[in-house]
Amino acid sequence: MELIYDTGWAEQPAIVEQPLIGDIDCDVVVIGGGGGGMSAALRLAEKGVDVVLLEAKTLGWGATSRNAGYITNSIAADPELLGFLLKRERLRSLYRYAENAVHFAEDAVAHHGIDCDYRREGIVMAAVSKGQLRHARRNAKVMAEAGSSAEFVEGRAAGLPEGFLGGVREGVGGTLNPGEFVLGLRAATIRSGVRVHEHTLARDVTDTGDGVIVETPNGRVRARKALLTANAYSAGLSITPKNLATPVWTSLVETEPVAPERLDEIGWTSRAPMVTLHMIIESYRVTPRGTIVFGTRRVQAGRNPLPERTPAPHVADDLVRGFHERFPGLRDITPQKAWGGWIGMSSTWLPVAGEASDNVLYSLACNGHGFAQAQYVGHLLADRIGGAPLHPDLAAIWHGRKRFRLSFVSGPALYTGWLADRAADRLAALTK
Repeated sequence: MELIYDTGWAEQPAIVEQPLIGDIDCDVVVIGGGGGGMSAALRLAEKGVDVVLLEAKTLGWGATSRNAGYITNSIAADPELLGFLLKRERLRSLYRYAENAVHFAEDAVAHHGIDCDYRREGIVMAAVSKGQLRHARRNAKVMAEAGSSAEFVEGRAAGLPEGFLGGVREGVGGTLNPGEFVLGLRAATIRSGVRVHEHTLARDVTDTGDGVIVETPNGRVRARKALLTANAYSAGLSITPKNLATPVWTSLVETEPVAPERLDEIGWTSRAPMVTLHMIIESYRVTPRGTIVFGTRRVQAGRNPLPERTPAPHVADDLVRGFHERFPGLRDITPQKAWGGWIGMSSTWLPVAGEASDNVLYSLACNGHGFAQAQYVGHLLADRIGGAPLHPDLAAIWHGRKRFRLSFVSGPALYTGWLADRAADRLAALTK
């Protein structure tokens, strides 16, 4: 097998917005042109604010276009563990926030008329062992008590593939082509009147007390306020709170098209998109063109400055090996393309937003669940920076100016998690 190592799902736009040259002034500068940055800039422009959006590559070039294509109300941390650690009202507020983020992303697709193959089909947190199935029952109970629309399902009754015993089905959200979505949101952002400067790296951000100065390679932006939405890349800026996020590289693989009858034969009659209940999840979904996209499973920590890269061959090989283990009836299906991207992992495994200084707000570290959440938080932060009261959903993840404890997310820790998952898989195979 020989995989094509690609850069992602989004094609590079034919016309790039002019890089910043010289010094400019504005009301608000947004740093980072992913989904959160574009959403914030769109909201500010809608309110008549003079806003500048800076992006080191092209809008949406990072995780927004390189993800697995899920719009989900999931929180990265384990629900059962959250139920033990957090008060009930705090947990309810987190799931309310996450579900509202899904609806916000769905509204964005409709409002901007983005053709991105969105399918409102929910998602299943699937169990591949009896132990995971018991865990799924407990998670479903915790999530239901927190107000989530999740429910426990049995594998065969839910139309899941052979080997997937059941799990927690979340009734909201679905899947889309993230690259097509990004191109549509980028077009909407440019049309809105936002002053977009692509291929403009923010080298430093200084809060002067009466405003903000952003240094770039060929000029400066002077603004009253700034929003920091660069996700994993923000760690390279001195103003970013220490220990806010650890950059983590995640990889994905896509197969050749699979005939529908083959999917029926293995029991995947629902075509429900799935993520497993491992420590480091595995994800599997069928695209509208009949291919299967799968990924995560083995992730790698990084340090700023983050390099441009493609998935490591041994990681891609492990993903393919996992695909064959989960779908033995599809062993003849050929994987064709691999790609990946950088996400930010917080020390709490929870999404966060807060204040880096008097005039700089940030939104970061959705921990791989940020496609919908980053957009929603960007929108809420745009209102907040304009003087609006703290929205209840923003309050659910608000960190203020508190310090972050040292993160345990590291290369050795992530490798240990992968080893533990594989050991659990082997034990489950022995006890079948």
